[in-house]
Parts: sequence; structure tokens; C-alpha cells
Amino acid sequence: MLWSLFVSFFKIGLMSFGGGYAMVPIIQHEVEANGWLSAAAFAETVSLAGMAPGPMATNCATLVGLKTAGLPGAIASTGGMVLPSLLVVVTIAAFFFKFHRHTWVRASFYGLRPVVTGLILYAALRFGVVEAVSPLWSWHTFGSILIAGGVIVGILKYKMHPAAILALSGLVGIAFFS
Repeated sequence: MLWSLFVSFFKIGLMSFGGGYAMVPIIQHEVEANGWLSAAAFAETVSLAGMAPGPMATNCATLVGLKTAGLPGAIASTGGMVLPSLLVVVTIAAFFFKFHRHTWVRASFYGLRPVVTGLILYAALRFGVVEAVSPLWSWHTFGSILIAGGVIVGILKYKMHPAAILALSGLVGIAFFS
């Protein structure tokens, strides 16, 4: 079990780009393929990982490992998730300075942007609308869309601080959903 957690999260850490929320669909696939957590438990894990300080994907790996195999599972999952990044960063740093001005290097980074955007949108749709709690189109969904729209307006138009956005969104959520 520990080796399986380590190898799965090593693969995720090695092959994933775009930050924690872009990795959520890949983590979800591994969790479901291995039968480690139920869909509801995984949704809770993602929520907790997003609220905790630190990198989202690493927090998610740690929580999946903890729920699956206790503290040794958390250590194996976290180690598997962060080791590839360490190895890749050290390797790239050694060679990047030499190649960073080449056209194909720049083009590959531009090519990854739409992929990352798509993965983040998928995660937002997947976890922004909780199918088990309510149907796709309900007052719950409408409230979530309203809050998300308010966040976008607050950040883009009014240049609000993210902490203020979080606090305000929490208050609106309490008013709307309780």
C-alpha cells in the first residue's frame, strides 16, 4: 500500500503542470483507479487541502495518504509528490540557463497555458457544483455562480485584496446557504 501511494503520487508529481487545482483531476483518477477513497471522501479531501496553508496538490496527497494508510501513508504520498519536483527543478536549473532563449523552449511554455487553464476549469466545475448535494441547476448552483461572479468583479474591477474577497465570500455564503 505504501509503495503504491508513493509510486502513484511520484507519477502525478512528475507529469503534472499548472499547480494544485490543475492536478486535482489526475489525483482523482489515481484515487478512483486504486479505490483508496469514495467520491465524497475525495471531495472532502480536496476541500480540506484547499483550505490548508501550503501547496494544494501536496496537501491533497498528504490527506489521501493519511486517510488511506495513516501517518506512514501520508509520508509516502507526500514524499512521492514532492520528490519529482525537487529532481526536476535541480535538473532544469542546471540546463535552463543555457537553453532559455531558444524558440522551442518559449513555445512549449506558451503551449502549456491552455492545458493548465482547461484543467483548472474542469476542477472548478467538478468541485464547484456538488452533484451529490443538489442537482446541476438549483439555487445552490445559482448562489455559487453569483459568489464566483462577485469574486471576479471584486478582483478585476475594484482591485480588492484576496483576504477581503475570502472574508466577504464567506459572509455571503453564510447568508445565502444557511
